[in-house]
Amino acid sequence: MQLVTEDNITALAEQRWATAKDPRTAQLLTALVRHLHDFAREVRLTEAEWMAAIQWLTATGQISDEKREEFILASDVLGLSMLVVQMNHQFSPEATPATVLGPFHIDGSPELGFGGDMSDDVTGTPLYLTGTVRSLDGSPVSGAVLDVWQADADGAYEAQLDVDEARLRAKYRAEQDGTYCVRTITPKGYAIPMDGPVGALIEQTEISYFRPAHVHFLLTADGFEPLITHLFEEGAEYLDSDVVFGTKQELVVRFEPREPGVTPDGGLSEVPWVLAEYDFVLQPCAPQ
Repeated sequence: MQLVTEDNITALAEQRWATAKDPRTAQLLTALVRHLHDFAREVRLTEAEWMAAIQWLTATGQISDEKREEFILASDVLGLSMLVVQMNHQFSPEATPATVLGPFHIDGSPELGFGGDMSDDVTGTPLYLTGTVRSLDGSPVSGAVLDVWQADADGAYEAQLDVDEARLRAKYRAEQDGTYCVRTITPKGYAIPMDGPVGALIEQTEISYFRPAHVHFLLTADGFEPLITHLFEEGAEYLDSDVVFGTKQELVVRFEPREPGVTPDGGLSEVPWVLAEYDFVLQPCAPQ
């Protein structure tokens, strides 16, 4: 019988998890064991600290549901989400860069036509987001789907509210020439949810828990890599201190105030509105 010691426990645990039937699973789990053990040794983890971590993970799971993804939020604020994005979406420099998904995306958004209003009756200044979706060679990506969502003026997403209808989220399709037009409201910077385990952790630091004003996009099209990204308002507060590390200069866009008049969808606004123009460039899938 082999006795377990502080010196051999890591190797023994790695050996056990190396028996996973899938080679990649074995690689992931043995590396996880190794790094967890190294972390515990480096900081000389106490039993009280170990239990506090277990309780924090338990609370994170308990507060999560089909609308609230506290584990994604934890990954975001630790910088892990953005690291994974950077490693897995090494697009051409000419392609629109990817950023984090965030914890508030909801599948199954309703599809609206060109310039359809996803804000419905939500209070705010009308915002038209318009431009083209194209490939690296400049050709339009006809039919590309733009899944769009954002927070309201109070910083709340639909996933955080007790509502039954889709709110500030919709899907759009690029036209034959690649053009798209989204109507919504101007976003505001907001604090991430601070009423859960992630917030409790952040409150022990001097970390800013705010995100700059932005709109989320998930673009998909046959033959192209999916693109998860944001558009940020130029000059918005917190651009340099985004709590989830999601800001990129290439995604910062001017929000231009406009007087009442003709809008990009050919309609007519009777109130002042805002225009933001951006051309998305998708990365073609690598040949199989």
